[in-house]
Amino acid sequence: MDLLSISIGIGLGVSLLLSEFLGIAGGGLVVPGYLALHLTEPLTIVATLLAGLAAFILVRALGSIVIIFGRRRTVLMILAGYLTGMLASYFIRAHGGAQWGEHAVVGFIIPGLIAVWLDRRGIVESFCSLTTASVVVRLILILIFGARLAI
Repeated sequence: MDLLSISIGIGLGVSLLLSEFLGIAGGGLVVPGYLALHLTEPLTIVATLLAGLAAFILVRALGSIVIIFGRRRTVLMILAGYLTGMLASYFIRAHGGAQWGEHAVVGFIIPGLIAVWLDRRGIVESFCSLTTASVVVRLILILIFGARLAI
């Protein structure tokens, strides 16, 4: 198994435990696993969180004009997250984003999943629980894979 698969699996377990024992959701089930792999790239994490926040704000603004609820709201959040993530990646790479490394934004749907949880749980709770879950996943990965992952 590759590192991404293991990280997602651990993220699923950590999200389940946080949800069951503390009553907090880790910002989506797979998101902590993805973000845990990029915790050494703070600019990428910030760009991803901002893309998710932008998607959330965009759909909220659209919701003040059009009635959006249920599955349609979730799909629009994910689509808006995809678009804001792609725009952020394009903007970063077009304006000298060499220091950002390989990724400008984590994944294609991660910002959208973050936006969904911002809508469901609120901004502060979602960001705090997502940070907690991602750090716990990263610590578990370091325990499993050792010092080579610590950097």
